[in-house]
Amino acid sequence: MTRAFLVVIDSVGIGGAPDADAFFNGSRPDTGANTVAHIAQAQPLKLPVMDALGLGAAIRLASGADTPGLDADPTGAWGAATEVSPGKDTPSGHWELAGVPVPWDWTYFPDTQPAFPDNLTALICKLAGTEGILGNCHASGTAIIDAHAAEHMRTGWPIVYTSADSVLQIAAHEESFGLDRLLTLCRDLAPHVHAMKVGRVIARPFVGTDGAYTRTPNRKDYAIATPAPTICDDAQAAGRRVHAVGKIGDIFSMRGIDEVRKGDDRTLMGHLSDLVDTAEEGSFTFANFVEFDSLYGHRRDIPGYAGHLEWFDAELGRLLPRLRDGDLLIVTADHGNDPSWTGTDHTRERVPVLVYGIGAKSLGQIAFVDVAATVADHLGIPHTGPGKSVL
Repeated sequence: MTRAFLVVIDSVGIGGAPDADAFFNGSRPDTGANTVAHIAQAQPLKLPVMDALGLGAAIRLASGADTPGLDADPTGAWGAATEVSPGKDTPSGHWELAGVPVPWDWTYFPDTQPAFPDNLTALICKLAGTEGILGNCHASGTAIIDAHAAEHMRTGWPIVYTSADSVLQIAAHEESFGLDRLLTLCRDLAPHVHAMKVGRVIARPFVGTDGAYTRTPNRKDYAIATPAPTICDDAQAAGRRVHAVGKIGDIFSMRGIDEVRKGDDRTLMGHLSDLVDTAEEGSFTFANFVEFDSLYGHRRDIPGYAGHLEWFDAELGRLLPRLRDGDLLIVTADHGNDPSWTGTDHTRERVPVLVYGIGAKSLGQIAFVDVAATVADHLGIPHTGPGKSVL
């Protein structure tokens, strides 16, 4: 048996999506957005490991963009993947990478105040046991906490907000409101929101006082269930152990997953490193590193994003030599989040597919679902979804 590791570096897009003109940040279409290329053009990038696998070549294939410093002749297998799901959000990208394109249009809350319909607001109040909510608008998570935390702690009303994604987020203080109470509220609300075809309810706990507030690692996503089996289900059905690193367990509602390991990205890298050493023969490890997106993409922080890419590249360089003979490791992404772009939303882009373990090979333009088919082929298990293996 052999093992497979699928690593999603959240939002690390490479431009060139053929339907980018149908997706927007405010009034500006995503045409021309290119997360990695625009970072590389803004400042030097040192990514020797991913570039050797084919990152620069994948960017040029996806979009034809100039990639200063990313010009290696690939020694890995590399390609560019195109998404078909009608969304540029986390569930859409991950589901499709796992073999299940989204078959419906997501529901998005309008960028108005209030953003939520009265009946949904009333339900949140009922479940929370409060007379009202705070926020009720599109907002940055850190900004809305800063704006409403003092009133939240005084009244006990939850801070409820949304974004350009199909999502409803609830922020509350871990101590004054209670972490368990917040998680229960989000869990109980989720089925009602999912029935509206809203992708996720996210619990956003925070701590602090007197204007110094910090979100904690106890975030939990309550995602709508996939409408069909994913590669996680396929692996588990074949008797293989499935390890989830990061928010994978939340994204897939724990379906097809045996073990979850969480934390910030540096903690998650420790978990992934441990699994490289200890994961069982025949197992599947699915990892997500979210801080490219959450800390740098949404905040339009080019230097921060560049630094995180370089940190990940160095860590990847320490992992690859420790893989066993026959192991497969794929590095890819779920969407873009160009930090040079207008607004704060994700950007519709193609994503890199960098494969270690099958030698040097151009994969060309592939589909997101081909990633799942490739994992299944490598593990030697039946695959219930669409897609074509690149092996």
